[in-house]
Amino acid sequence: MKVVEFERPQMETGSSCTANAWAKVPATPTADERQALKARIRQLLKEKQAVLVAHYYVDGDLQDLAEETGGCVSDSLEMARFGRDHAAQTLVVAGVRFMGETAKILSPEKRILMPDLDATCSLDLGCPTDEFNAFCDAHPDRTVVVYANTSAAVKARADWMVTSSIGLDIVKHLHEQGKKILWAPDKHLGGYIQKQTGADMLLWQGSCLVHDEFKGVELELLRKEYPKALILVHPESPEGVVAQADVIGSTSQLIAAVQSSDAKEFIVATDNGILHKMRAAAPGKIFIDAPTAGNSATCKSCAHCPWMAMNGLQNLLHVLETGSNEIHVDPAIGKKAVVCIDRMLDFAAQKKANVRPTGALENEQTLFAGIGPA
Repeated sequence: MKVVEFERPQMETGSSCTANAWAKVPATPTADERQALKARIRQLLKEKQAVLVAHYYVDGDLQDLAEETGGCVSDSLEMARFGRDHAAQTLVVAGVRFMGETAKILSPEKRILMPDLDATCSLDLGCPTDEFNAFCDAHPDRTVVVYANTSAAVKARADWMVTSSIGLDIVKHLHEQGKKILWAPDKHLGGYIQKQTGADMLLWQGSCLVHDEFKGVELELLRKEYPKALILVHPESPEGVVAQADVIGSTSQLIAAVQSSDAKEFIVATDNGILHKMRAAAPGKIFIDAPTAGNSATCKSCAHCPWMAMNGLQNLLHVLETGSNEIHVDPAIGKKAVVCIDRMLDFAAQKKANVRPTGALENEQTLFAGIGPA
């Protein structure tokens, strides 16, 4: 019988996977090449009636292109909702694989393309399906709540899916109903929510390799250098970092805080790809990367996801020219996975959180049945 170690699940491909990701990051184009690439991408998006949806952590040029061409720049769920509701039948998702899968689950009848199908996520890799299923089987009395940063197969086993913007509200709701929770995969986000709600939560011990590197002691020292700065922290960060935050929130919530605050300086503890949007949303304000290492390190703050960095102008153009890198989700898995997503969207709609449910599950199941096996 296979013994599953739940305390420290290992990523499927080991630590070398990040080196492989960095090796696939597109080279920085020259100024002339950059303009030519962007012009050609705009042209092809229009010709192919495709829409570009991009995450806040990808290259700034891709974020700008998405907005300039009528697409969307946001967090993973808003990307998927936008793609589902948009009339375009071809969606190009600039982000990581679980985002493409979520878009496909919500829009099974549409064609979902990605610049690089190898762009994954340490949280996703750190929660393999077989081990997760065994974890759930060992605790059948618990309500299964999974973070969006998981595979379609893991979502198919869940009762609820959450994002960082609504996870706290959903767990509070379940706790008030007397539910015991099995949470996966991010231990830091789960621990933060557990502390805030007092819920009985059994935590899978995964983490985001970017946020896990933020250092509490170094953050204290940095705050002394910038005493007037507000500290903005994503809850995937370690407890010692979260404890120092002036604002704790999802990517969208942190951007909103920058816009609404009177502060002029911000120390930002999340992937530094978000700084592109923050600078655009609050021109004239100063943003400082939160530290991921001490002064003796070669990189004082290295907060950028290698898989997000794999999205570039070159491979975006290649996908539009060739139609390659299409995301497929097994219809049987999709029918199961959409239940936990729809449950979250229903809850959010009831909370008047400016989102809506996907619609009748029967209709979505019909769509999956109609497209056949992936």
